Amino acid sequence: MVTLLAAPAEPLTDAGDAQLIVAALLGIAAVVVLIAWGKVHPFLALILGAGVLGVVAGVGAEAIVTSFSGGVGSTVGGVGLLIALGAMIGGLLAESGGADGIVTRIVDRVSGRALPWAMAGVAALIGLPLFFEVGVVLLVPIVLLVAKRTGVSLMKVGIPALAGLSVLHGLVPPHPGPLVAISSLDADLGLTLGLGLLIAVPTVIVAGPVFGNMISRYVPATIPEALLPTRTPAAVGGAGRGTAGPGADGPAAAGPAAAGRRQADVDGELLTEDDLVNPGTGRPGVPVDDSGAETARRAPKFWPAVITVLLPVVLMLLRAIGELTLAEDTPGRRVLDIVGTPMVALLAGVIVAMFTLGFQAGFSRKQVSSVLGGSLPPIAGILLIVAAGGGFKQVLVDAGVGNLVADAAKDASLSPLLLGWLVAVGIRVATGSATVATITAAGIVAPLAATMDRPGVALLALAIGCGSLFFSHVNDAGFWLVKEYFGLTVGQTIKSWSVLETIISVVGFAGVLLLDLLL
Repeated sequence: MVTLLAAPAEPLTDAGDAQLIVAALLGIAAVVVLIAWGKVHPFLALILGAGVLGVVAGVGAEAIVTSFSGGVGSTVGGVGLLIALGAMIGGLLAESGGADGIVTRIVDRVSGRALPWAMAGVAALIGLPLFFEVGVVLLVPIVLLVAKRTGVSLMKVGIPALAGLSVLHGLVPPHPGPLVAISSLDADLGLTLGLGLLIAVPTVIVAGPVFGNMISRYVPATIPEALLPTRTPAAVGGAGRGTAGPGADGPAAAGPAAAGRRQADVDGELLTEDDLVNPGTGRPGVPVDDSGAETARRAPKFWPAVITVLLPVVLMLLRAIGELTLAEDTPGRRVLDIVGTPMVALLAGVIVAMFTLGFQAGFSRKQVSSVLGGSLPPIAGILLIVAAGGGFKQVLVDAGVGNLVADAAKDASLSPLLLGWLVAVGIRVATGSATVATITAAGIVAPLAATMDRPGVALLALAIGCGSLFFSHVNDAGFWLVKEYFGLTVGQTIKSWSVLETIISVVGFAGVLLLDLLL
């Protein structure tokens, strides 16, 4: 596990405690104001905030640049690779239809009353490799269809799905927030993953089916008909999108020529959006495989898709179990230490996904390559924010602010878990960014992690993750995503989504405190 640069033996400035406190407050305030009021991209806001912090703290310009650059480099090396590999798995899962297959298989076998529970479970499973926004885009059409066909309230099935996605996004690697906290605090990833899953289960239950059943009485959401997924058959005589002509579904349409047209239509639509961001193709909007050897898309089988999603998680968990049960020099322990390394586990997941999700779906090698390449540009912004956050965190640490906060918390007998959660809550509410909240809180409490045991550091990372989910509102892009996809008013979104996020934060933190008492 690559960790962020440790704080130097001597701070980069001899500023007093009061000056360091003012520097930290002004640096954080600069980030908050630039994002919330100035609408500046978080990447730039974090760079400028680090500069404000360093200048006010009396750190030299060259030292600020060196500290910030070191934090950026080590963060990208430790976290960026994992985010990229996770995005590749998610891209194959989405493009191949594997995610749709998992959702449809489970939902079709569940009765009405159990649907909210099934949706929570499906969302949690899908949410392991997918970013929250991608998971919402994939699941919302299914949620709308399920609500329409079964007559179950939209909130009853929608809230559990959102809860499953959000909890996994905030607490479980390989999502950016948990990875940043783990890297910043030098926590054990496998142990944090295991404890995160333990906390995630009851949190999803309370925030999902339980809260969804209650809020459905107060938010009578109407299914937005315009967002219901529809299938448009291929136009007769053309391979593009269109409306089928008369008799397209009749016997005449069942012949070899029609089958060929349908096959071409499937391949014609394949990956066209990805091509727009795939640098390997010179013609936007043109399918990758235009050699004339089109292949029809086939939905991946259910269990191979599930195993592919869970493979990296299982490998990392096995490594954590091996560290607790096997001696260091045994062959089994050495094997688990290698295959359970996050980068190796996720790389194995990508390779397996190429076969179980890519080739199994009928993709050619070019098309698989396009999906993998197309999954990277959308996460560029996330990687830059995480990297800049690592630089901001390093300036905080190198200036001596982290040690100052650690000493103050020690003198006040304030729990590191509570401190990490409160800082993350404050930054989250102010900026609307869970990633910025995680990065900032982890940087402030990082010195406290040095005094804690392995389970304690893992729980500290989870406490920060819980705080970073607190009360999403109008300054959070996720707020507007949920509002528009579910056809809600601002008031309804606050009553449902904002309260949901707060429940996740509080219940999750309660789980952290409970595990802290038991471990």
